[in-house]
Amino acid sequence: MFFIEKSINGLNEKVGQLTSFLIIPLVLVVAYEVMMRYAFNAPTVWVFEATTLLYGTHFIIGIAYTHKHDGHVAIDIFETRLPKRPRTILRLIVNLILFMPTIGLLSIWSVIYAANSWQNWERASTSWAPPLYPFKTLMAIGFILLLLQGVAKWIHDFRTLKEQ
Repeated sequence: MFFIEKSINGLNEKVGQLTSFLIIPLVLVVAYEVMMRYAFNAPTVWVFEATTLLYGTHFIIGIAYTHKHDGHVAIDIFETRLPKRPRTILRLIVNLILFMPTIGLLSIWSVIYAANSWQNWERASTSWAPPLYPFKTLMAIGFILLLLQGVAKWIHDFRTLKEQ
């Protein structure tokens, strides 16, 4: 079980680090648009959509990394007041009853969503019309990585409970 947890954590750590580099093309594209718009009075057609796709990819692929590092917003008013053992039990239950089914379904449906997009060679309905299927595939990968990170957290909490 520890090997599975360690492998998932390692995978999401590497993916998260690599994903952080997506900020570079995002900044370059936005800087290009600002220069074109204000210096040359020639705004582009494609930059808004490109920034949306880049930021969306950055967000969805980095979501598991953020979960690994407990970076998501949490309302832990009740959890912090509990002793360590009941807190761990609560995390195990919530992960199993809420997180896993929700993210599991999102993973399944995002794979179906991406597969349909590939079948139709889907493109955006804009004048630039970039292909959407790679981005929908990345969305599915992001949800799958998040589901895997939930498994790793569940294993960690289970191990922690056994050690208490």
